[in-house]
Amino acid sequence: MIAEFTVRQNQGDPSGFDLGDMFWRGELGEANSAGHEPDQGMMIYISVTQLLDCLSEVLQGHAKATSFTGADTSFGLTFRSTNKGVSVAARSGPVTLITPAELAQTALSAAEELARNHLESLPSDGVRDDYLAALNSFRLIAAEC
Repeated sequence: MIAEFTVRQNQGDPSGFDLGDMFWRGELGEANSAGHEPDQGMMIYISVTQLLDCLSEVLQGHAKATSFTGADTSFGLTFRSTNKGVSVAARSGPVTLITPAELAQTALSAAEELARNHLESLPSDGVRDDYLAALNSFRLIAAEC
């Protein structure tokens, strides 16, 4: 499975409210927020924070299923725990069926890459702080999977 979180170019000074996109690809299909009409870009830092929180619920067994919708977008994903793993689906259809450990590592890797490439340029504010807190918490959850 592949997940990528990107920041859109040419938005002026970096901000916690920058728009970006999510791309997920699995053996059953893909989900991409880019290239849609109407636009499905999202406030990427806030959305990734929400995504990590949603995934935590399923990965820790607090919920059998959860739905994620990015901030200021209609792009969304559903994660459902099954006997065979965790299914990932978009509104367009299924993306993958994956083990909890693989899902955790895929999401963690994408969130860490976004942080490595862009977080230092953001002002120190609540959005940045929330992202870092969610990332640190998710690292612990991923390590337990």
